[in-house]
Amino acid sequence: METQVAGPVLPESRGTVSDAVTRFLRGAGPPPGSREIAGADPFGDDLQLALYLCYELHYRGFADVDADLEWDPELLRCRAALEWQFLESLRDRATRHVSAREALDELLVEPPDGDGGGVGDFLQDEGELWQVREYAAQRSLYHLKEADPHAWVLPRLWGRAKAGMAAVEFDEFGGGRAERVHARLFADLMTDLGLDPTYGRYVDAAGAEAIALVNLMSLFGLHRSLRGALVGHFATVEITSSPGSRRLARAMRRTGAGPAAEHFYDEHVEADAVHEQVVRREVVAGLLEEEPQLDADVAFGVDATNHLEDALADRLLGAWRAGRSSLRTPV
Repeated sequence: METQVAGPVLPESRGTVSDAVTRFLRGAGPPPGSREIAGADPFGDDLQLALYLCYELHYRGFADVDADLEWDPELLRCRAALEWQFLESLRDRATRHVSAREALDELLVEPPDGDGGGVGDFLQDEGELWQVREYAAQRSLYHLKEADPHAWVLPRLWGRAKAGMAAVEFDEFGGGRAERVHARLFADLMTDLGLDPTYGRYVDAAGAEAIALVNLMSLFGLHRSLRGALVGHFATVEITSSPGSRRLARAMRRTGAGPAAEHFYDEHVEADAVHEQVVRREVVAGLLEEEPQLDADVAFGVDATNHLEDALADRLLGAWRAGRSSLRTPV
């Protein structure tokens, strides 16, 4: 049995379900049962953290947690129950479109600067440095593993879709240069902001909404049956990234966040404008040419991503406009 000796420490539990998963990872008890999981809020802190703990074993794991638990049958049964709660609730609440074209066309309608009412508009127009720091801490759960969950879909694609996906992933991973890997650039951004760039450092501080977005990528990436949804998620990220990054680059300059913080978003303005075209014309079109039956799944991936992004925006803007922190613990 191999023991994981490097990696983040286990975060604090947020309820009975995540506490049982944590104890199981420490060898101190069984994982939570299906009845216990069924009673948890599918979008709440407890279930989302429990699912995050299960998924993280497929990434870098946790310090002093046995690496072989990644494929433990008991934990996989627990994870399946958690996933079912999350996925069924998403299908019920998030589904809005029946075709990929419908869902993607809506993404391409970009509101004028200042009219979007989103987090990027708020930060570029009136955000303060402490709010920029909170935003970076919440987003670090995703950006410090940026592109990793999307790589799982590569063996499940072929032809144009595989080639296009690999091309975009190559850029995300720095084009072969370690210092240009996007996760490394985000770590540099965090350093500029006086944040700890250690992987997993702000899990305890992040809300359920930020954790759910990371869990969504893992859910889609780890299941071949959800490959269409993963492509829809990926397309959403790439299509919305360039205009969103332009707003955030302005926010970094206006608040004096620092050169590395500015560079991260400047890089995404340019790179993701190109990626958008590749994803729509090669990845999505190539996938649906080969597997047209996945059309609704691609649309679901778009809808689910937007649903969770809206939930995170509501948390951030609701707190900031009330003069409160959006974080569970201070940074």
